[in-house]
Amino acid sequence: MSDSAHVPTSLPMDAWLAALAKPAGAPGGGAACGVVLAVSAGLLHMVAGYTDDPRAAECAARVAQARRAALDAAEADGIRSADFGAALALPADDAERDARVRDAALSASRSSIAVGEVGRGLVPDLALLAEIGNPAVRADLAIAAETLAVGISGAAINLRADLALATTHGAGASERAHLDDAAAALDDGRARTIDIAARIRAEM
Repeated sequence: MSDSAHVPTSLPMDAWLAALAKPAGAPGGGAACGVVLAVSAGLLHMVAGYTDDPRAAECAARVAQARRAALDAAEADGIRSADFGAALALPADDAERDARVRDAALSASRSSIAVGEVGRGLVPDLALLAEIGNPAVRADLAIAAETLAVGISGAAINLRADLALATTHGAGASERAHLDDAAAALDDGRARTIDIAARIRAEM
C-alpha cells in the first residue's frame, strides 16, 4: 500500500471529495458509503440532542460512537480499494493474478461488511427516534433515515460485486458462504430502514 492510498476522512470536506473524484479508486464507493453513514449518524445525534427524553441521551452516545466507526470504516475501505486496484492492474498473463484478485476481492468484501454493519447497527436508534424524537426536527430525522438506507444499500451493492469477482477468480463456496449471509443481513437492514423512513414521512 502506498501512502497515497490512505485518504483520511479528517481532511476538509472539499479535499476529501476531490480525492474521491479522482480516477484512482481510493477512496471509492465503499468509503463514500462510510461517509454517508457518518452523515446519517450525525443527523441522528442532532435529533437526539433536541429530544427531551432520558433514552435520547443514551441514543446520542451510541450514534456518536457509530459516527466515528463509520469514518474509521471509510478510511479502511479506501486502503482495501487500493489493494484491490493493484491486483486488478496485474497483467492478464501473470500467474499470480487470479489468486491476488480473489484474495483482494474477499478482503474487499469483508470491508464492505464492516461498513454496512455500522449502518445496520444504527437502525434500532433510528426506530427509537422515530418514536420519541422531537417533532420539530422530524424532517432531519427523515433525511437521516433516507441517508442511512443509501449507506447500507451501497455497502450491500459493493459486497455483491466483490463476491462476484472473487468467484470469477476462483473463490469456492466455503469461502463465500458467510459472506452471502452477510449480504442478506444488509438487505434486511436496508428494508427495515426504508420501512421506518416511510413511517416518518407519513407522520410529517
